[in-house]
Amino acid sequence: MGKLVVILYSFLILIQSFNINIEDISKFNALLEHAQYHKEMYGDTFFEFLSEHYGNDMVSHEDKHSEHQDLPFKDQHHILCHISTSFILTPQTTYIINLHEFTENPVIFLYKESFSSFEKRSIFQPPKLA
Repeated sequence: MGKLVVILYSFLILIQSFNINIEDISKFNALLEHAQYHKEMYGDTFFEFLSEHYGNDMVSHEDKHSEHQDLPFKDQHHILCHISTSFILTPQTTYIINLHEFTENPVIFLYKESFSSFEKRSIFQPPKLA
């Protein structure tokens, strides 16, 4: 039961991330009718139709007829839904980085302990004075 709930919530989040609302779903019939109109009038395939209305050719095809406002995903709230605000556009700045060559200096340092004991002294020892 828990896995089913997780799967349903995952699909719900996936569908919401597409930003599709009920109004756009109701306009799919107009999309199919307009695609049929393009097929009859211009001989366009469905993929050419999508390119003219939602792809690269959208700007050149906008003014040809007035049925474009009835198509789904033509609302203003879909235009800005994929803009990332984490990047700020600034004028191009060039940075000059001066790299200095690394030279290794010889180490002239020698440290010797003042005394050395090979045996570890135990904490618990008999008293020295008897």
